[in-house]
Amino acid sequence: MAELLEKIKEKLSEANGFNGVVFTQNINYPMIEVPKERLLEVCTILRDEFQMEQLRDVVSVDRFTKNERFECIYNLYSLTHSTRMFIRVRLESKNPEVDSLWPVWQSSNWTEREAWDMMGIKFINHPDLRRMYMMEEYEYHPLRKDYPLMGLPGAVTLPKK
Repeated sequence: MAELLEKIKEKLSEANGFNGVVFTQNINYPMIEVPKERLLEVCTILRDEFQMEQLRDVVSVDRFTKNERFECIYNLYSLTHSTRMFIRVRLESKNPEVDSLWPVWQSSNWTEREAWDMMGIKFINHPDLRRMYMMEEYEYHPLRKDYPLMGLPGAVTLPKK
């Protein structure tokens, strides 16, 4: 894994034009923090050149801060190298949106839809970005930290008995 990570660091270095890419650790797994404008490009490189064949999950995080409130964390796995890696993208508070990874890994379809439905993170160029759990006309996102604990009275019209 160390050799693979060194090759990735070399490829995604500032010398190759990748400014703002930061390498850290997350529970003994490498994590790469990527600017949202470069996410699609970096993930395509990881898939094509470093055999990160699978996107296993997309996790959305609400840090509830003024700047860069939201994050998307992508869980990648390489069958070839039997290793896991995480990609983190920080998103702005007012308009959280990032490019969809559907063109790179089609497994992102449902996990990106879930992040949209529950957290309100918009995935640009997603082929079918619609709600999974809540009704389409529901205008709120229940996993945001500013969502009321008991829900919003009258936000959902319940059927009459």
